[in-house]
Amino acid sequence: MDVFHSVAEYRAWRARQAGPVGFVPTMGALHSGHAHLMAVCRREINTRAREGLGPRGSSVVSIFVNPTQFGPGEDFDRYPRTLEADLEICRAQGVDAVFAPSAREMYGDSYPEGFTTFVEETRLSKPLCGAVRPGHFRGVTTVVSLLFQATRPDRAFFGLKDAQQFFVLHRMARDLHLEVSVEGVATVREPDGLALSSRNRYLSAAEREIAPLIAQTLGALAAQLEKPLLDDTHSLGAILSEARAGLEARGLKVQYLEPRRLPDFELWSAADQAADRPGVLAVAAHLGQTRLIDNRLIHGKHLKSLGYILHI
Repeated sequence: MDVFHSVAEYRAWRARQAGPVGFVPTMGALHSGHAHLMAVCRREINTRAREGLGPRGSSVVSIFVNPTQFGPGEDFDRYPRTLEADLEICRAQGVDAVFAPSAREMYGDSYPEGFTTFVEETRLSKPLCGAVRPGHFRGVTTVVSLLFQATRPDRAFFGLKDAQQFFVLHRMARDLHLEVSVEGVATVREPDGLALSSRNRYLSAAEREIAPLIAQTLGALAAQLEKPLLDDTHSLGAILSEARAGLEARGLKVQYLEPRRLPDFELWSAADQAADRPGVLAVAAHLGQTRLIDNRLIHGKHLKSLGYILHI
């Protein structure tokens, strides 16, 4: 496995690859969810090679804690940085190359004062995390566009745990005519349902016992929202309020618990429910000092007809 810290060194390697290149962007602190992304990437980019229809593909993982997507008071300084352990996980997954740049390599020698060009999606990024973390998605779209330019992949794989991020980046690639297929991969969960996250390591033992309630609540809500509403007593607003109260009664401080219509991220309504339109039910909540996010797709089977490639 090759490890590159500069764009120039990586591109020299990239120029020698005859087959397609699959890309998994990460901020490090890798876990089994990232390993699953790598496995899906390797499987998908080698489909044609296995059928004897083309050369073997190459898999690339980036490891970069991106400063521009963290706001004031967020956990950039304490975000775990475990490069050597991360490289071992990549090796174990058969990754071909790792791109692990510095902030100055990504943003230039004059960073931070001298970097003045940003990429911003202005619709899908506004609600949910965009509303409670101003500037976050501008940092995400900027760094991913830079990583795409640096690594020049044919296909890029993103976990659906952060569904809003996936849909924002899919739209960015489409709108900017980037020659990369942005594809979603199912969330990997602990046996009790908790979505894998690098931030789970912040949870105390007591908090870890409470955290699976998020996934349990989402699962029950999503099942309700895929059925017709029965009467005014079970209105959409009443169902969501009851679910939010249940989370907060266990000590979770809920930032949002909202269903959003796909692909435009407008508020999902009873009319959308009646029409079986696709949506995403998303939540963000603080448990102690740890911010957790999760989601469930609603009628996700319809997304393929809208042009999305999902490995779920």
